[in-house]
Order: sequence, then structure tokens, then C-alpha cells
Amino acid sequence: MTTNMAAPCSLVCCGEESDSEKAVIVRFSNGNVKNAEKLDFTMYKNADESNPRKKSKRIMVAESDRLCYVGNNFGAGSLKCNNLCKYYVGVLNRQTMQMEVHSAQLFNMQPVIPGDATETAKPQDTTQTYRDKVDSLIEAFGTNKQKRALSSRRLNQVGSDTLHQAVAKAANTVIDQKGLEALQQEVDETEVQGDLALHLPPCNAGADKPENVYLFDDLLSPVEFGALEQAGSKMAALTSEELKKMRDEAGCLCVVKHLQNMPSVGEARDKVARCAFYLSMLLKLARQRSITRKFGQEEGCPRIIQSKLLRTFTVETFNNGRVQNIVSSSMRSKLAAYALALLLHMNRMTGDLTLLHRDLGITEARMVEVAKSMGLTLIKQARAKAFEAESQDTNKHASLVLPLVKYDQFIERRKRKKMH
Repeated sequence: MTTNMAAPCSLVCCGEESDSEKAVIVRFSNGNVKNAEKLDFTMYKNADESNPRKKSKRIMVAESDRLCYVGNNFGAGSLKCNNLCKYYVGVLNRQTMQMEVHSAQLFNMQPVIPGDATETAKPQDTTQTYRDKVDSLIEAFGTNKQKRALSSRRLNQVGSDTLHQAVAKAANTVIDQKGLEALQQEVDETEVQGDLALHLPPCNAGADKPENVYLFDDLLSPVEFGALEQAGSKMAALTSEELKKMRDEAGCLCVVKHLQNMPSVGEARDKVARCAFYLSMLLKLARQRSITRKFGQEEGCPRIIQSKLLRTFTVETFNNGRVQNIVSSSMRSKLAAYALALLLHMNRMTGDLTLLHRDLGITEARMVEVAKSMGLTLIKQARAKAFEAESQDTNKHASLVLPLVKYDQFIERRKRKKMH
């Protein structure tokens, strides 16, 4: 028994090759070719050599007596693996016994039936909207997340014609029942009350006691109230000179008034002191425009209170790529409502509107509007004689009395100019 040893063979790499020098490997999609010698292969390349996208495009054609096969390396019928893999083919030179390794590209040959017209490119629909074009791009090239969002949006869409008909029918029914003037009056009242209604403290209009209408825990939770112990102690220990300085420089007239008249000892004194500190933070916040994360640190404001103020009474905005907390005009109305509710608990359900609007930096009319929206009763001071007017308190006050007062909103209507 003899053993035939294979002849030794060495590999030779041909180095980098251009697209025109690459070997070609063809694969027929409908089976194997029995007689490849009867096929006439022709390769076509794009004539635009300057365009980097077109210069590498190739079309391989294999013709036989019965059928014609076509394959290309671009378009929908090309193999995606050409972009992800590199193919090499070895050619053995039997004389030198060296195998040359050449770069190769793969073509998927598909039969072309004579007379079968290919689909012509449809002209772009110029009536498509920008949204329709974006949706088409998402369907073709979007990620899975984008495609799911597109599918969800289309499922939630309601036919525009049906929706418009239903809205028009409902509007006509309401107009027939109530009348156009009554509806206009309701809309005007809603617009006036809408801004303030969103920024009032939680209200229990059906409470049996005045102190339960605007609960103290909704203004300061037990945890937040406990965190104010140290700050309240410092506030209660202020001297008369320090109170005068606070009134002249900081302008906290409400705070100074309550600190001067606070109880001498007991839990009531501690509660007033803690509430006075929290009220001073509200007033300071209302007088500023942009708020930083260091707000209240100089006064010893607890971290939990600082976070509550930024979260509840400021809005986030972007400026020069940075997030900033600002106090908008609507947030000032919210600060006024919460500060007034806190004053009610500090002074037996009565608050001084004149001092509060000065401390907040808003107009007196705006302060009265906030008090009316909260359902408070405005206290009118009786007229006094000339010699008693100097000693009498002329400030406006508001008191919480059950049931809450529902005020009629005054709506100013502009007269239309007559056309001559």
C-alpha cells in the first residue's frame, strides 16, 4: 500500500487591488449551472468615474441560449454582505505551485425573462405634506423605536372629517340650548379665573371649620415644619435692632409685625417663629427673577425647604445652554396665594393685604384679586374723624369666613368703532 503525498504549495498575496482587478464570484439564485462554459459573461461599470458613489457600481450579465442572468452590487437586489465582508479567492499556478490570493466580490445572479417590463420609478407626489414625507422616511430607514411611535400615532388618529362633524354638531346643540350671549359670558369669566385657579393652594370649600379650608399641612408638611426648628429658633431670638434692620433693608413688613406680636412662650411662639422664617423665604423668592441653587443658604434655609421652593414656585428655562430657575408672573401670583394662606393660619384667619402686597412687590389690585379668588371676605375699615385717622389702621384686610364668598368677576368690554 502506497501513500501519495500532496505537492507542496505556497500562498502569495497580491496586495491591494482596485475594483476593476478584483476577481468575480457569481451565485445563481435559481440553482446550479450544469454547463458554465455555455454562458457568456459581461461586466459593465458606471461611466462616471469622478463620483465616489457611482464609480464602484458594477453590473454582471450572464447570457445563454435560453435565459439571461443579471446581477449587480448596488440597489435592492444586491447582496448586503458585500458591505460587511471581504471575499478572497485563491488561484493555483500548477507550474510554480503557488496560490495567488486575490480580492473578490460576490454577485447574486437573477434570471431576467424577456418581455417582462421592470417597474418604472414613480414620480414624487408633490401633494404630500412635510409630515407625510417624514413618515415615509421613518418607514424606510427609521429605527424600531421610531417605527413603533409612528404606528402608535397612526392608531390614535381620528378621522378629521368625522371629528369636525362631531364638534360642529355638539357646538350647535350647546348654542341652541344656552344661547350665544350666555356662552360668551361664561368664556370671559373662565379666562379671568383660569390663571389664578391653577395657582391656589388646595382648597376644601366644604370644610366645617375655617382652618380646614386651606390646611396647614398642605402649606408645610410635618416633615418640612420639623426641619424649620433651628431656623425658627434663630428667628425668635432676633433683637429689636435686628428686626428694625430687617424691616428697613429686606422689606419683610409682615414678618416683622408677627415677630413683634408673637406669643412669649409655648408651642404657639415656636409655630409663629417657624412660619415667619418660611414666610420670609417666600417674600425673598417673589422679589427675585433668576434663582440659583444657593438660594437661602445665607439665612440657614434647610435643604428640604430650599428644594420645595424651587420645585413649587419656579419654572425651569434654558439660557445659553444652561438650565435656570426663574419666577414668572404666574408664579408670583402663586406665591401671593400661598403667603396669604400662611398668614391666615398665623393671625386667626385674617391677613393684612396692604403689607403683603408691598412685601411681594405686586400691585394692591392684584393682591385683592388673589384674595377674592380664594373666597376670602374683604374687611372694610370704618371711616374715622380727622383726629382719629392718624392712629387708625387704614390697611386692607381679608378674613376667611364660612361659607366662602363667590365674587362676580367684572369684565370690561371694549366698544367697537362704528364704520361710517
